Amino acid sequence: MTTKYLTANVDGFNVFYREAGPADAPILLLLHGFPSAGHMFRDLILLLSDRYRVIAPDLPGFGQSDMPSRDKFTYTFDNIAGVIERFTEILHLERFAVYVFDYGAPTGFRLAMRHPERITAIISQNGNAYEEGLSDGWNPIRVYWQDSSKENRDALRAMLTPETTRWQYTHGVSDVAMVSPDGQSLDNFYLARPGAADIQLDLFGDYKSNVALYPAFQSYFHTHKPAFLAVWGKNDPFFLPPGAEAFKRDIPDADVRFFDTGHFALETHAGEIAAAIREFLSRS
Repeated sequence: MTTKYLTANVDGFNVFYREAGPADAPILLLLHGFPSAGHMFRDLILLLSDRYRVIAPDLPGFGQSDMPSRDKFTYTFDNIAGVIERFTEILHLERFAVYVFDYGAPTGFRLAMRHPERITAIISQNGNAYEEGLSDGWNPIRVYWQDSSKENRDALRAMLTPETTRWQYTHGVSDVAMVSPDGQSLDNFYLARPGAADIQLDLFGDYKSNVALYPAFQSYFHTHKPAFLAVWGKNDPFFLPPGAEAFKRDIPDADVRFFDTGHFALETHAGEIAAAIREFLSRS
């Protein structure tokens, strides 16, 4: 199927998105994470768009979507979710499955809590909602949550370097030759834009709002029990396998699958994850 590259005007905010698949097919909304954009789904889109209408927006401040200055847009996960919620309404996405990864998880889970009637299924790829899923890799950010001093903020700039991006893509991967340099190079390009670093530091700080919402996310899972698939890179240095298993506490029928790879699991296992999604959605 042909992928189209489009932009939606969301109440004056331009949201760039990729779309492929039949217009009347079941909808799958793909929500990316840090420090990436919708391009991380380039392989998955091709593998699923014969059967599904696949839509992958760039979150506000990421990729090709608008990146207004911090004095014009407050970069919080609530505000990001608000823009994506309106994006789905402007595109008339009345019922859809959602694939969430990393930052896409607190974005997508907010959408699901606000409008459970719109969600047909959830696929979480290293998208966390439980305390036990957070590794020690979060400790420097936790320090910033407790004391948002300039010193603690500046200490996090090491997480925005090209070397760290490369490490995120390759850590836990058995054969790094399988990881294309293209995605990480594009991420580093976006991170190097003027003002981008401070936007990302703001989001590091606001991630504590997601942890505070974990009980609310879990209550949504427990109450509504959406069809749920977890496809997890088991060697992720940030989101641990117990975080994937924890979904079964609230959704006993959740399908939890682990892959021998790291954080950006689609870089090495797009085919296997696509097959799992096709099987899962055909049952849902």
